[in-house]
Amino acid sequence: MSATGTSTRHVVVIGAGVAGLAAAHRLLGRGARVTVLEASDRVGGKLLPGEIAGVRVDLGAESMLARRPEALALAREVGLADRLQPPASSTASIWTRGALRPMPKGHVMGVPGTAAALSGVLSAEGLARIERDAGLPRTEVGDDVAVGEYVAARLGREVVDRLVEPLLGGVYAGDAYRISMRSAVPQLYQAALTHDSLTEAVRGIQAKAAASRQTGPVFMGIEGGVGQLPLAVAESVRARGGEILTGTPVTELRRTGPANAHPAWRVVAGDRVLDADAVVVALPAPAAARLLGAEAPAAAADLAAVEYASMALVTLACRRADLTLPEGSSGFLVPPVDGRTIKASTFASQKWGWIADEDPDVVVLRTSVGRYGETEILGRDDAELVDVSRHDLRAATGLDATPLETRVTRWTDGLPQYPVGHHARVARIREHVAKLPGLAVCGAQYDGVGIPACIASAYAAVDQLDGDLRRVEELTAHPVQSLHGGAGE
Repeated sequence: MSATGTSTRHVVVIGAGVAGLAAAHRLLGRGARVTVLEASDRVGGKLLPGEIAGVRVDLGAESMLARRPEALALAREVGLADRLQPPASSTASIWTRGALRPMPKGHVMGVPGTAAALSGVLSAEGLARIERDAGLPRTEVGDDVAVGEYVAARLGREVVDRLVEPLLGGVYAGDAYRISMRSAVPQLYQAALTHDSLTEAVRGIQAKAAASRQTGPVFMGIEGGVGQLPLAVAESVRARGGEILTGTPVTELRRTGPANAHPAWRVVAGDRVLDADAVVVALPAPAAARLLGAEAPAAAADLAAVEYASMALVTLACRRADLTLPEGSSGFLVPPVDGRTIKASTFASQKWGWIADEDPDVVVLRTSVGRYGETEILGRDDAELVDVSRHDLRAATGLDATPLETRVTRWTDGLPQYPVGHHARVARIREHVAKLPGLAVCGAQYDGVGIPACIASAYAAVDQLDGDLRRVEELTAHPVQSLHGGAGE
């Protein structure tokens, strides 16, 4: 797609989260003139750098999947290569059945290849139930199925409740019995299509992973926090001539004429009116639905139906002399079935070497609270959320130190949910959008909630504006798994 005559095409990107910024960065590399419009007063979306007790921390997402290329490549392109750091520790635990238990290895998103892989986490009855999988008749997955529903049918509910649920909850803050296997754990869905036994399917995934000989860390961080990534991308966008306007909510998006008109789109943001040859909508689903209602009502209706989970992150800084954490541990997950308030805790100073280096006398921890459908806990004030976090930390680890400082960061409607049929909804949205030349969409509600997935979504949107639908079609058919499932480890 290009502007008429010799003028440079003007593309407006609506939304300055990591997806919108990645789209702007890619567009500038292809010679476009780019304007990014962001309603809030900052860039970065769910990537938020902060500080506590003088130590830099992430107040949003804290790591990037390193087994996908997009995030690491973009970080290197914008000058962060020498600040990429793997976790200093990736040894996590499960706080279940009254104790911190080592996180099992040799599973795919909590689904084991053998019962022995979950020894120590499951009861004897739960392990015995896994053994029955090989003798069960085939369970059809059809066009899609809920992860929890399918795994429970094959291996029993205990596998789901004690391991699958907390692992998926760490990504989506959702309910494993609602989450789409096709969209959230695509490799497991594909294996289930061709195997009668689920444990056999997992062993096949593990064998394939072993044969590929993937090396290097599974996850990667950035010195100073992954919240530095959108700041660096925004700086690069501006340095290359792109314009980024914060505090500029878009109120209207309209086509100005037929498909070959120039300009093709009119974007209204308050008293500002921009004419554009193309538009990338990189907004969360509710905001995207409102904006697309006039020109793409069918796409807007599907976007309006996307549900979100809200959560809060509680960050605590303590004196190192006042506490002792489990040695070498990066933190723990908490199954909802155990009835605790927090769903996870990260020992940030042990997980990320740069945090410990900034002040060796300070220890930083994070807890997360809130899942899909939980509203009561997030209605409490910050002091209460700190109190319940400290209560659960004390019960899990014995930690009873008085914090030097605390921070509560609320992410209201922060995580899109991927229920059964999500892939079909995404395909419909993209089909409707594709009927409007010069329009593309990207973001966490489409192909995966992780940072690499959002960037891949952005690049697919840019390709679509150039008339190349291959990347969009590939992502729609094969979403990006947002959490490594442990295959082969």
